[in-house]
Amino acid sequence: MLDVIDLKKNFDDQTVLDGINIHINKGDIVVVTGPSGSGKSTFLRCLNCMEDPDGGQIIFNGVDIADMKVDINVHRRHMGMVFQHFNLFNNKTVLQNISLAPIYVRTKDKNDKTPKKEIIAEENVKALELLERIGLQDKAGMYPVTLSGGQKQRVAIVRALAMNPDMILFDEPTSALDPEMVGEVLDLMKELAKEGMTMVIVTHEMGFAKEVANRVIFIDEGIIKEDAPPKEFFENPKDPRLKEFLSKVLM
Repeated sequence: MLDVIDLKKNFDDQTVLDGINIHINKGDIVVVTGPSGSGKSTFLRCLNCMEDPDGGQIIFNGVDIADMKVDINVHRRHMGMVFQHFNLFNNKTVLQNISLAPIYVRTKDKNDKTPKKEIIAEENVKALELLERIGLQDKAGMYPVTLSGGQKQRVAIVRALAMNPDMILFDEPTSALDPEMVGEVLDLMKELAKEGMTMVIVTHEMGFAKEVANRVIFIDEGIIKEDAPPKEFFENPKDPRLKEFLSKVLM
């Protein structure tokens, strides 16, 4: 599904990613971890070209989306993104936040002859079904400011699901939440994992990585220093820097 080949990214004279290589299969749950400033979030943002790479290839469903000639917006429809700080539109209702992108894409699709009113009605029904899934259907007409952090993040996740993506990227989805709200977000992500959703997750939730991921990668100094199944990653780390990192985060 996704091949990253010699991915490089610089900010001014600082090298942030220094030749990332990774293959991600359909259904993989890949947790990305590492120290602050190691390039984790930049790596994730490069995967859907929110940050333009300075070198390398990102082959997604057979297309190099790092190629400047490619219309990245077409491919982003198939790669959802969930942000640390939710990034909901505060001037739109919860329902509108979820249905906005599907409505926009369908009304711009010349092959979709459905009248706009019908498209809006259909996508609003789908959005309500997603809200029911997370138990927030009663919040449909409310604005994000009225929601808790955990509710906002769950809405952000189903907003990504509304586009029927092949893959979802999560950038530290629980780090902005109060501790008691973390569980409800992780539970939803566990449900997605059971359903076979391909996910790449930057997180420091090591318990989640052990339970749900089928691969954990450790990024340090802009390179992948370890890529292994959770049991091997946590119980038999090979890279010295990873051993030092785990000794601190697993205390």
